[in-house]
Amino acid sequence: MQKYPNYRLFDAIEFQQKKFPKSDMLNAKENGTWVHYSTSTVADIVNKFSAGLLKLGVQCNDCTAEGSDKIAIISNNRPEWVFTDLAVQQVGAILVPVYPTTNPIELEFILNDAQIKYIFASDEELYHKAKAAAKNVASVKNIFTFNKVEVAEHYSKVLELADEESLSKVEEIKKSISINHTATIIYTSGTTGTPKGVVLSHENIVSCVFLSKISFPFEDAPQCKVLSFLPLNHIFEKCVTYIYLFSAISIYYAESIESIGDNLKEVQPDGFITVPRLLEKVYEKIMSKGSELTGFKKKLFFWSVKLASKYDNLKSGGFIYNIQLAIARKLVFSKWREALGGNIQFIITGGAACQEKLLRIFNAAGIPVYEGYGPTENSPVICVSRKTEGGTMYGTVGPKIEGIEVKLAEDGEILVKGPTVMQGYYKRPDLTAEVLKDGWLYTGDIGVWVDNKFLKITDRKKELFKTSGGKYVAPQPIENKFKESRFIEQVIVVGSEKKFVGALIVPTFSALKDWMKSNNIPFTTNEDAITNPQVLSMYQKIIEGYNQYFNHVEQVKKFELLPKEWSIETGEMTPKMSLKRKIILEKYKDAIERIYA
Repeated sequence: MQKYPNYRLFDAIEFQQKKFPKSDMLNAKENGTWVHYSTSTVADIVNKFSAGLLKLGVQCNDCTAEGSDKIAIISNNRPEWVFTDLAVQQVGAILVPVYPTTNPIELEFILNDAQIKYIFASDEELYHKAKAAAKNVASVKNIFTFNKVEVAEHYSKVLELADEESLSKVEEIKKSISINHTATIIYTSGTTGTPKGVVLSHENIVSCVFLSKISFPFEDAPQCKVLSFLPLNHIFEKCVTYIYLFSAISIYYAESIESIGDNLKEVQPDGFITVPRLLEKVYEKIMSKGSELTGFKKKLFFWSVKLASKYDNLKSGGFIYNIQLAIARKLVFSKWREALGGNIQFIITGGAACQEKLLRIFNAAGIPVYEGYGPTENSPVICVSRKTEGGTMYGTVGPKIEGIEVKLAEDGEILVKGPTVMQGYYKRPDLTAEVLKDGWLYTGDIGVWVDNKFLKITDRKKELFKTSGGKYVAPQPIENKFKESRFIEQVIVVGSEKKFVGALIVPTFSALKDWMKSNNIPFTTNEDAITNPQVLSMYQKIIEGYNQYFNHVEQVKKFELLPKEWSIETGEMTPKMSLKRKIILEKYKDAIERIYA
């Protein structure tokens, strides 16, 4: 029996209007003040926006991915992002979201590949970025902005084009759009190669929305608020946005990544979603503050963290442990919860593997963090840890969601079948045939079942490498273990066709500075610190400590410390904060050569 309704994504507005009309459906700060958009205001803006697009000649010719007009958006998270998404869908056109951090070459490729007709950019900087890329794209007719920019047309000009005739036409088109119609094409930059356009229908995303809503579960909660900051270009944030809309949960948009801390305190949300990298940053900041404490307070802080790292949600730690944890929650962890607004009921992390240690510590602290998993090609959710008792096991990504099939191939590759699986890669039947076989999506991820219920991701199929001795090594579990150290910010394991496994390590320089200070070692620069014999000896001990968790062939024998953090801007990270292995291996080949010299 089908467990989801035959809705289109834009039906979320009418659904909410009938069941839970809200005064704060979407919310953002404008000139330092929170501005609230009610359900009826959103409906009005979106209908006028759709009508204006029709007036601009945007159309759905044969209602296929190839035949429908494409509209690009390059913007930070804000209500206008959702207005654009809904407005484009209502006229049968297709939204192509682009990360604001996309490099100019990739941006031009996407605009050309999708034959974009109009672009909506958030501000002046992104307007100029889009304009420069659009110079070589014949299909682009105009670029509108959400902020008022002198040299560009404001998006309100599109709304002003609406008239009775075009508004009436919008209603006709909405009725004709089937659940199989393409809603979006999301280009995934991946860790290698040219971006691929993942074609997702309304049914793909709506089924994922409702199957996730049932599984997690997300109850209808008109009183609930969430903070949104993971880019809406990310299918994870987009899918969860529609879970919020169909659950009557109010969405508040963070002003920027830097302002998340302040916005959490202002909004006091019930939850948010994130990628593990941002959780790691929060944890590092907390640990740094803890290191600044003195005397009894410092001892209490680190005693609490050590206690939390042993937390297991599936079995009691015993009477004494539970009393100790209650004390730690009252005296230490209550301050952590306050820093996140004081009302957090859930944080869902996905997009990459989350350290098991972090899951234990945050959950022990009374900050519920749930891990989920799934690729863009599956809209995206395959598995998610549950709020229900016994539905979460740390170190796994939880049980599969209801309504889909999941199995493991002979080599451990995770395969999924169901209504959530993409229509294919845009204009790339060759690539589609590689990953879609007999209705099964081949994810490229390797996993194992734990207790025949919980899925544990062990690695990416393409990231496995073989040493010169012929032994296979999976780098991700080693990297995730090493990152448990507060002195290791980032790490990549190397050793393909080499005699042994090595590692490039970016230290957590804030923690390293504190350690050097407490050991009377002067700190001058990052470059100087990573060559200091005492620092190198300290890292050697850390590595030896973690090596014991792995087989001899997987143990890191030599390493190089690097002076600068990898980032999206410098090209070593994808927008969802995954390592671009190929880029890093090329960029730091000299350091790798020193490991094997």
